[in-house]
Amino acid sequence: MVHEFSYVAPTSLDELLATLSERTKAGERAVVLNGGTDLLVSVRAGLERPDVVVDMKRVPELHRLSFDNKEGLTIGATVTVDEVLASEEVRERYRVFHAALSELADHHLRNRATVTGNLVTASPCGDSTSPLLTLKAELVITSASGSRRMKVQEFITGVKQTALKPDEIVEKIVVPAESAGARGGYRKLKRIKGHDLGLVMVALYRTDDEIRLSIGSAAPRPVLIEGIKPGTDADRVKTMAQAAINPIDDVRASAEYRRAMVDAFIEQLLEEVK
Repeated sequence: MVHEFSYVAPTSLDELLATLSERTKAGERAVVLNGGTDLLVSVRAGLERPDVVVDMKRVPELHRLSFDNKEGLTIGATVTVDEVLASEEVRERYRVFHAALSELADHHLRNRATVTGNLVTASPCGDSTSPLLTLKAELVITSASGSRRMKVQEFITGVKQTALKPDEIVEKIVVPAESAGARGGYRKLKRIKGHDLGLVMVALYRTDDEIRLSIGSAAPRPVLIEGIKPGTDADRVKTMAQAAINPIDDVRASAEYRRAMVDAFIEQLLEEVK
């Protein structure tokens, strides 16, 4: 489906934010191009009809990946999934996150796709969302008017819906240092072997004091369960999870099957992180 739109590629953060502000105030539908793996497909299918596409990839301030013991892990808006996977700090300190990103599509797509883009798409089956919930990640949301921080669980408001305003971008994701070094794991049910969309996924994070559990593709938005004490009986944890989720029947899987696999994955992960 043919759809005409303007294209601009700012080279600084100030220029990017000013462009979004001006175009939005003019009544135009402005969308940002990050990795583009979702946006371009949606435009071609006629699901997204922007007046202007604002390319973020030429803004150097947005392409930063770093870790320090005070701030934690910082992932800029245009850092690709493959770049995050290649980070030794992510692999060693944020195991549940690394495991989940390894399940996101294949190498070719990960070389283009970004973590922030995956998050902003706000799909219930997004691979990055569940682990970021367990890690208590926050987003730095920026516009020409200023910046604000928001927790991931507050950011996603529904199926492909977020708290992002038309003139705002997710400048970066910040995963706190306090979440580093914990044990964790990720399970994803797919239709086929290899890389595929998730029918249901479970991320688990464990310290000596707490277990956090996040479940994706089993409710309109990913579910986070906090405050589980280590040593809690697996059946009790599964009961908590079943009360929190609300899966649907669709062409990919039944609600009953999704519920059964949530139980199976929880049992596997609890055993894995003992």
